Amino acid sequence: MRVKQYGTQEAAKFFAALFLNRQAQWPAFALIVGASIWGVIWYPLRQLAALGLSGALAVALIGLAACCFALIAFRQPLLESWRIILTQAAPKGSSYWLLPILGVTAGMSNVSIIWGMIHGEVIRVLLLFYLSPVWTAFFAHWLLRERVTLVDMAAALCALIGTALILWSPELGFPIPTVLAEWAGLFAGIGFALQNVLALKISRTLPVQTPQLRTTIVFAGDMVVGFLICGFEWMRGSLMSAPLTQPGFAFILLIGLGILLAANSLLIQYGLSRMPANRAALLMLFEIVVTAISTWLLAGETLGWREVSGGGAIVAASLLSSWFQQQERVAHQAVP
Repeated sequence: MRVKQYGTQEAAKFFAALFLNRQAQWPAFALIVGASIWGVIWYPLRQLAALGLSGALAVALIGLAACCFALIAFRQPLLESWRIILTQAAPKGSSYWLLPILGVTAGMSNVSIIWGMIHGEVIRVLLLFYLSPVWTAFFAHWLLRERVTLVDMAAALCALIGTALILWSPELGFPIPTVLAEWAGLFAGIGFALQNVLALKISRTLPVQTPQLRTTIVFAGDMVVGFLICGFEWMRGSLMSAPLTQPGFAFILLIGLGILLAANSLLIQYGLSRMPANRAALLMLFEIVVTAISTWLLAGETLGWREVSGGGAIVAASLLSSWFQQQERVAHQAVP
């Protein structure tokens, strides 16, 4: 396969368009704010864990609060989507079952990443989560029939090298996650990739895809999956990590997080719908910066050379993949 060579001039135009285009300023601001919120969300979740709520129960209750907010705030769009589901058959080659599958996938991903951040080193868990572009390429090939290009494989290799740098140590040998929190971050990234591909398939094939519907489905998935895991924790006797203290404060924090995350989801979707995917991917990586600073200030976590170099490789893989995909789309559009 012949890959077109792009020089520094094209790269400079790309970054100039990202930061200097006035039409992109508000969507860019929305994505930066959304990424920043996700970069600090681990802290109130750890506060809930310290109050005695398990990670799964916290996710379930936050999902419940977010769903209630969404049902009130988005009542008309949701009713219209429900009317279409009841009165119109799904197009050939698709199914309305994709909607609950999307919710369950999102719930499993969110429960995993939050559990990992509560019980592990936040930045390591997040970097493993950001392997999601690797899995996205293969899920897109499987579900959307998109071809896996040499650029996709090169980006995947770069990201995997970065992961090996983060996880490798002479004492432990082969670089694989060594604690459950790191496995949770890795699994969450796989689920997040599948969630995004499913959402793209729904938007292409079903007539009911709206940002409000997607937001509600995602938080409903958090609620259902969270409560199911709570059932297993209850059977094992580990549902409450400690006697619940300050229940009033915990209740207020749960309600506030539910409303905040529902609003933040819409904010991010506003930015994603008004910016090219490659630029949006770059801005969403701001979450890593905010997470690194917040964990250093609030949890005393520091980054060693392996985390910095490995995280840099993962970020570079994501950026290169997004930029080359945009250049390929431009080249294809230019062909008469």
